[in-house]
Amino acid sequence: MPAEELLSGTASRCRGDRREYCAGPGCRCGRAVVAVPVTRRGRSRHQVGVSLRQQRCSSAFWNTFGEGRRGIMDVVLRTPGVDELGGICSVLGKWQHDRGPLHLHPGDLGWYSLRGPAATAAATRVWSQGDTILAIALLDGPELLRFAIDPTRRRDASLALRIVDDVNNPMAGILSAGAATIEARGAVALTEQLAQNDWSADEPWTPLHHDMAASPKASVLRVETVEPGHTAEWVAVHWSAFRGTPIPDERSQRFVDGWRLAAESPFLDLARILSLRCRDGHVVAAAAVWSAGEGRPGLIEPLAVHQEHRGRGYGTAMTNAAVDALRQLGSSSAIVCAETSNAGAVATYLAAGFTAHPEVTDWHRGSATPLPVLPGCVSALQNEDPVRAGTSA
Repeated sequence: MPAEELLSGTASRCRGDRREYCAGPGCRCGRAVVAVPVTRRGRSRHQVGVSLRQQRCSSAFWNTFGEGRRGIMDVVLRTPGVDELGGICSVLGKWQHDRGPLHLHPGDLGWYSLRGPAATAAATRVWSQGDTILAIALLDGPELLRFAIDPTRRRDASLALRIVDDVNNPMAGILSAGAATIEARGAVALTEQLAQNDWSADEPWTPLHHDMAASPKASVLRVETVEPGHTAEWVAVHWSAFRGTPIPDERSQRFVDGWRLAAESPFLDLARILSLRCRDGHVVAAAAVWSAGEGRPGLIEPLAVHQEHRGRGYGTAMTNAAVDALRQLGSSSAIVCAETSNAGAVATYLAAGFTAHPEVTDWHRGSATPLPVLPGCVSALQNEDPVRAGTSA
C-alpha cells in the first residue's frame, strides 16, 4: 500500500493543559495526534502517533520525574526517520546470533517495507541511551508490537521497566489502550515485567533452525530470482496460499507496487525474492529470504505454495531453495517461526532439514483466554489488507 495512503488519517489536537492528551505532564506543544489506519488479521484499526515535540516532552518527563529509577531516566524513546533505517537494519543484523532467540530480524522490517520506507520508519520504535540503541520494536499493526533487545541488555530490569511503562501508556504513541500483543522472545527482564503487569502468555509458535551443515539439495525444478517490478506471478501464488482465491487485478498491482517500494528501502539489498516453477512452467511456490549479514542467521519470510499445487513436495523444494539462497548470501543458518497449530508448515520445514526448538509464545493483554506462561515469542508478519505472511505449504 502506498505510504501516502497508510499515513493519512484524521487528526485531533494535543491539548497540553490536560495530561491524558499529551505524551508528558505539563506539555504545551499543541501538536496534532494523527490516527493512522492499519490492518491486522483483516480488521481495521487505528494507531496513535506522536510528534517529535511530544516525544521530547515524554523524554523530559522521565528526566524530571524519573529520579530513583536507575538506568531509566536517560533512556529515550523515539520514532526514527527514513534516513535512519539503514542504521537500524545494521544494528538489528548485529543482534542476530545462531544460539540467540528468534526475535525481530532485519527481514521483518524488510517484509513490512512493502508499505514503503516512510511507513516502515513510522512503525518503528527505538529506545536508546546516548548514541547507543538498546531496543528496537516494529508496530506490525495497531495491536502487535515485535521486539529485539540488545543481547547485553536482555536481563536489564530498569530498561524493561521503562519499556513496559511506555507500552502501557497510550500517550507514548505505541499501543492504544485495550487488546494488544507483544513479541519479546529472549527478552528475559521484559517478559518478567509484562507478566507482572497483566500481560498473559498467548498462542504457541515453533522456532525452526537450519544449520546449513548438509550440502545443498539440487532440484529438478526451476528456481528463479525475481526482480521487484516483475513479481505478478509471485504475488498470485502468495495470495492463493493465504486467501485461497484468485487475486483481483487491483490488489495484484498494489502488491507488485509494494515490492517496488520495498526496493527503495535498505532491507531489500540483502534479500532475494524467489519463485519455483513446475515442469509445465507455472509458478507453484514463492518465498523471500532476508540476510542479516555475513555469518549471521537469515530469515525465510514468507513461504507459500499455490493452493492448487499442494501435496506434491513443492513446499519442501521451495524451502530447500530458500536455504540455498541464504547460503549464497553468506548466512550462517536459516531461521523461521511457524504457528504450532500450522502442522503443515512445521512438517514442511522439518522435511527440509530444519530442527524444531521448544515452543515460545507472544504476550497478550485483553480478553483472550490466557495460556500457561512461557518465554517470549515471534508472530507472523502482515502484508497490506488481511493477507498474511508466514508459511502456507
